[in-house]
Amino acid sequence: MSKGESKRNAVIIPGGMYGPQAGLLAYVSEAAARRDAIIELISWTPPRDRLLERGPSWVYEQVSPVVERLGTPLLIGKSLGSFGAAVAADRGLAGIWLTPLLTTPACVDALRRATEPFLLVGGTADEFWDGATARELTSHVLEINGADHGMKLPGPLHKSAEVLGQVTTAVEAFLDNIVWH
Repeated sequence: MSKGESKRNAVIIPGGMYGPQAGLLAYVSEAAARRDAIIELISWTPPRDRLLERGPSWVYEQVSPVVERLGTPLLIGKSLGSFGAAVAADRGLAGIWLTPLLTTPACVDALRRATEPFLLVGGTADEFWDGATARELTSHVLEINGADHGMKLPGPLHKSAEVLGQVTTAVEAFLDNIVWH
């Protein structure tokens, strides 16, 4: 490996209306980049009709070619991007799933098939989060009381900024102790 090359890759998988460089994904990407990972951003315009029904196969089609090029990247997805857990399960890849769709059987089934560790991050005010299921699937869970699907809290904005700090701290610990130890 020559200077400037990295054996670490991370694929950033956006949400339905949440781009790969938005909020949480920007900071989680930075955490991976600071650990010398090459970051691959996926950008897309998801189908608007029957998204939760069509989402699993559509996301799989978007993520698979990127993974094929990179070999064994870490997958990092937000919301709709958590359907990428099926690619992770099929290819034996670690993952970080931000506000995963844990009320959707396709997402939960993919996570159950995982052979590599993954981190789940969600909030109790998110209609797609199920804390009990998250803790059943993995010991790597960050659950924020009162956080919504955007991991924001009601009230003063600094409280939501503190949540961002909690998320990035959990991600960094997961990267350092589990994924790239």
